[in-house]
Amino acid sequence: MNAPAAPEPGTAPDSGSVPRRLVRPLAALAAVAMPTAFVGAVDPNTPGHYPVCPLLQATGWWCPGCGGLRCVHALTRGDLLTAGHDNLMVTLLALAALALWVRWTVRAVRGRPAGVRLTGRQTVLLMVALAVFAVVRNLPIGAGLAPPAV
Repeated sequence: MNAPAAPEPGTAPDSGSVPRRLVRPLAALAAVAMPTAFVGAVDPNTPGHYPVCPLLQATGWWCPGCGGLRCVHALTRGDLLTAGHDNLMVTLLALAALALWVRWTVRAVRGRPAGVRLTGRQTVLLMVALAVFAVVRNLPIGAGLAPPAV
């Protein structure tokens, strides 16, 4: 007789106490909050605080992350419009990450598995979206997606 198959990691509900179930989401929050707080405190709009993007420096082209620090700085101040202007992709990804973190935390409190996994297809679509964003923001038609010059 075969033994029952073990559940996939992360799929079985956690029966530990609520504080124990919150360790991972809170650790993830701390891991993101510390560098975010630094970027919020040290203004990337002031030259000399952060290195220049190597791709921008070498080619003059905006990479998908260019303007991301200024975007995060604006987000820490609640300025969604400036954040979107600095880097729309980072703004959208930050909002998606926040929504997924809230979902993860609520599921942890309820003793449910995290349930957030990207399929191979979703990963490819995300990579294609980043590539399209990088190309379009460097074309004249996508100039509005390029961050403002510092």
